[in-house]
Amino acid sequence: MERPQSPPWQTCEVPEDLIELGRLAGPWGVKGWSKVVPYSQDADVLMQASQWYLRPPEGRFGRGFTAFAGAVSVEVEQCKPHGDGLVALIEGIRDRDLVASIKGASVWVPRRHFPPPADGEYYWVDLLGLEVVNREGVGLGRVVDLMSTGPHSVLVLKQAEAGEDVERLIPFVPAYVDEVDLAQGRVLVDWQPDY
Repeated sequence: MERPQSPPWQTCEVPEDLIELGRLAGPWGVKGWSKVVPYSQDADVLMQASQWYLRPPEGRFGRGFTAFAGAVSVEVEQCKPHGDGLVALIEGIRDRDLVASIKGASVWVPRRHFPPPADGEYYWVDLLGLEVVNREGVGLGRVVDLMSTGPHSVLVLKQAEAGEDVERLIPFVPAYVDEVDLAQGRVLVDWQPDY
């Protein structure tokens, strides 16, 4: 009878610039592969990163999770598309039961390891927190989220007005977005507060 495999990870210090990109969804096959659910349709960062940080799942995914308590670092041998997600082979794991024990763990990659985006393209994470101002200099709020609507993304803004949080949605398309200035932390738009 074969002995169960020992976990190949240890709790570690984590970089400050970690970005959550997906979660592990359980074993795929019998040779240690894990299904991965990416949070974005463009999962290039996950496929190119050679190191991931895993954290225990929260909420309903965390019930009964005992594989590790803090963040752990793992080396990724291979990661490739499969169906509507990914499958990954983590260094030192060749046991289906060990893969099952980390089901639900969240997958994180340092922001500095993201490949540079093409001109005129931005990672969503870089847009969060930017101040949005229209051509007249009127502040419309800060970017708190982005929504994918199929053909394009939509900036979700929040701003306090008269003691209440006002939410605005602005299509992230050249017709309305004049400039994104990451260095200045702002987005210039052709949009009015009452739209």
